[in-house]
Amino acid sequence: MNLIQYFDLNGERAVGQVDGDLTRQVNDATSVYDLAIAALARNIGIGALIAEKGVGATVDKAAILAEGRMLAPINHPDPAHLYVTGTGLTHLGSASTRDAMHNSNKPAGELTDSMKMFQMGLENGKPTDGTKGVQPEWFYKGNGYTVVNPGHPIPSPSFARDAGEEPEIAGIYVIDQNGQPRRLGFALANEFSDHVTERVNYLYLAHSKLRACAFGPEVRVGDLPSHIEGMSRIKRDGQVIWEKPFLSGENNMSHTIANLEYHHFKYELFRNPGDIHVHMFGTATLSFADGVVTQPNDVFEIEEAQFGAALRNPIRIEAEHPVIVGNVY
Repeated sequence: MNLIQYFDLNGERAVGQVDGDLTRQVNDATSVYDLAIAALARNIGIGALIAEKGVGATVDKAAILAEGRMLAPINHPDPAHLYVTGTGLTHLGSASTRDAMHNSNKPAGELTDSMKMFQMGLENGKPTDGTKGVQPEWFYKGNGYTVVNPGHPIPSPSFARDAGEEPEIAGIYVIDQNGQPRRLGFALANEFSDHVTERVNYLYLAHSKLRACAFGPEVRVGDLPSHIEGMSRIKRDGQVIWEKPFLSGENNMSHTIANLEYHHFKYELFRNPGDIHVHMFGTATLSFADGVVTQPNDVFEIEEAQFGAALRNPIRIEAEHPVIVGNVY
């Protein structure tokens, strides 16, 4: 089962259940978050709750997307209580691009820090003895204010040096009333980043990740498939200028999902009841690695059939915003 959130033709919020090519509106539901909280309060699955409510009219998912009425598949009433985070160097093959970006500052033959961390994941990212494996690279990306709805422009700040896509899978989590993370499902994600800034020095990684992002349009309720093979594209003036397959799922990763989840949620900060976490699991595929320089109005397109509709977002360059720091004393 997949779920979407959208504005109906009257401008009211609604939730849709996607079953193959058929999308139907969930009765008496305006928010996936509210459904999740209600299911947790009753200690039942969100699927069981939706089955109780039932579904009504068929809706045109393609029209919702085309008309800009699609919302991200989950959001929080207070956007500051939705965390967007991620892990890198988690996929087989993901180290090569990062290594090339950071290798210029290393003596010949010496491993970069990126390659060292990737090797750590290969050796102990999938523990088989029941213990937790090595912790991955981790980064903070933003909160609900940085999430862009499917189909809407992803803003790149005026000071950015690059506007590059990262096609990923995001885990969607709600923290229950006891402070325990509860997995809702998974969604396609564009972990939009500034790779030129990152390339200057790996310590700029944190800066490069503080950008807007998008995920959805659908959340796939349930476990993550072990093999994911999608396609990432960039279109300019309606024409494809770059495309490449991307792989994910544990068969293509150097870490288990459970290991990545543990090393995120082990921090008490990330276990506050009612919070939402959108955690991106990394990628090995970047147009930046192939020398692509994006332009305003280019469209990112990420698709994988197991996750329903494609995630599409154009690029918008923001005007410079002056920052004036004043006093309150």
